[in-house]
Amino acid sequence: MRTRQDRRLLRRDEQWLTLPNPWDIPVDICADERVPLEPAAVDEVLSVLETADTLDRLAEAVPGHDGPLPRLVRLVLTPDFHKGAGIPIGTVIETEGALLPQAVGNDVNCGMRLEVTSLTVEQVRPRLDALERRLRHLFFEGGRRIALTPAQREALLRDGLPGLMLTGDAPWQGQQPTDTEDCLDRMHAPAHPTGTAEAFADWITSAGGTEAASHDSLIGSIGGGNHFAELQYVARIHDPAAAYAWGLTAGAVVLMVHSGSLALGHQANATALDRLRRTWPPGLSRPRNQILPFLLDERTAAARRRYLDAFGNAANFASGNRFFLALTMRAGLAAECGQMTARLVYDAPHNLFWQEEDRVIHRKGATPAGGHEQMSGGPYAIWGEPVIVPGSMGASSYLLRGHGNARTLASACHGAGRRVPRGATARAGDRDLDAFLREFRVVTPLDHRDPTVARRADVMAAWRRDLKQEAPWAYKDIGPVVSSLHAGGVADPVAELRPLLTVKG
Repeated sequence: MRTRQDRRLLRRDEQWLTLPNPWDIPVDICADERVPLEPAAVDEVLSVLETADTLDRLAEAVPGHDGPLPRLVRLVLTPDFHKGAGIPIGTVIETEGALLPQAVGNDVNCGMRLEVTSLTVEQVRPRLDALERRLRHLFFEGGRRIALTPAQREALLRDGLPGLMLTGDAPWQGQQPTDTEDCLDRMHAPAHPTGTAEAFADWITSAGGTEAASHDSLIGSIGGGNHFAELQYVARIHDPAAAYAWGLTAGAVVLMVHSGSLALGHQANATALDRLRRTWPPGLSRPRNQILPFLLDERTAAARRRYLDAFGNAANFASGNRFFLALTMRAGLAAECGQMTARLVYDAPHNLFWQEEDRVIHRKGATPAGGHEQMSGGPYAIWGEPVIVPGSMGASSYLLRGHGNARTLASACHGAGRRVPRGATARAGDRDLDAFLREFRVVTPLDHRDPTVARRADVMAAWRRDLKQEAPWAYKDIGPVVSSLHAGGVADPVAELRPLLTVKG
């Protein structure tokens, strides 16, 4: 595949989608012929391209605009791309002179965390019944008990996990000494330092007094939708050298967490959109696609600073949220399977932006896939960046290593991607769901095996409807998606990971 300026959208190899692109903005759809393309997502891409007109009109409408000329430079669409809220999930957007909050979205720094444990699948599989009960209690029945003081909450929001680790003793169940080191060099973005956390003062002070710690009801939450905490094992090694370097062996049990910033990300994005609406130039109609940009000029500096502080707070919270989700999984494993250790393989974001002077890379549902150059000076310089690509619930996931491919803006997909819109999944047959549940364990707040619960037809109907939205038939097959990454020179597989059970909110 290659990128070129054209009035069409590049689909795959030398096949083109003959769709209008009068802006001549390069668009790469990085998927081979086995990966289906959702027509609604393609239509959404065309709408996103209209932002080029918005940037031109906005710069002209601002008296004395003193910033760099804003422009939409290019778009990359990863193999899992599918319809989102105005901008497709799985989109990477490069701009100059402009920042697009909606190109990151509400769930700021949603991402993946992968840890390898000292346990083997032979040790864990016989304990799955007990583990299911234990994890339901820990996640949903008051068992998390994550105590944080106001000082710790503020440290997390302002300085990320490294800041939290420096606040003193942390008596959290499952924590290990290596966690402090790992949050510095085994995370793509350990921290997003901010000057303030005032946007979330209510959450900080909800712990009580200046020294008191209280058990937090928010952090350590999985969230809804496609978020999860999953117990997996290494089923197949594709790259023995990289797997060995990253601590992975066949049969090893691993923990995978997918979650983000919860309500904090929504608040951060709302802060941006509120500021943009209030400062929109009088007489200039808002864009048809409703995508509102910040121009990188002095006029927007104060509003951008307010947004960037809230954005950084939410991003830091998301990293902490994944950390505490993993600690809860560790605690459940240790309680049921005996003494164990766990080590972070990598923590990677897929809803962030990266700004370098006037150039901004936005990723929405896309994960960094840096190569040797991007990872120089760290533990992954030899191999390339770990790329975590989960499959649908019950399907295999993959760990890959990135190549820093310039054609994809050093980006890869963050999962298999939806095949069926959420609303359409309710039409799937109950027989398919029953067959799936007989073969796979899903730990949810509701125990569907409890006879008392099973007698509540209304409760069971709502539970089944939610599960159908995340069932395997709602997602693309993971195999062709991973093959596209490999064939396109984006990332190479290191290991295949198969699930043992999934915790869903």
